[in-house]
Amino acid sequence: MNDNHIKKILENSKTIAMIGVSSEKKGEDRKNLKRKPANVVMKYMQDFGYKVIPVNPFAKGEKINGETVVDDIENISIPIDIVDVFRPSKETPGIAEKAAKVGSKVLWLQYGIHNDEAKKISDNSNMQYVSDKCIKQEYQKLFQKSRPVFPVLRNE
Repeated sequence: MNDNHIKKILENSKTIAMIGVSSEKKGEDRKNLKRKPANVVMKYMQDFGYKVIPVNPFAKGEKINGETVVDDIENISIPIDIVDVFRPSKETPGIAEKAAKVGSKVLWLQYGIHNDEAKKISDNSNMQYVSDKCIKQEYQKLFQKSRPVFPVLRNE
């Protein structure tokens, strides 16, 4: 997937369902929550005008970055442009099937996440497939012309 293709996806998308946003654990320091990768990415994308709906079955009804957490993308009542996934690769085929079912235009798998079956499901559903890329870093690179470093997500 080349930069022009990713730029078009980001320009033509308004709503992101983000699977794997962390909720606050009992006794956990609130500052830790703000540093978790999915939460950092969620806040960043919100700051640039995207509606980001957090998806976490263990945090249904909680508020994260001002948005109410839903337990499943099938329970989101507005159209979804991108399903952005912060979950293990082995979980992505089921997520891809649900993303196709709700009519998402894009299945986006974050750094370190790739699954051939999820790609096949995406292709068969005319859903664009992006894997092993951080949506925040791609936005920064393409629209802000910066090369961000996000060491918590990748050791090279």
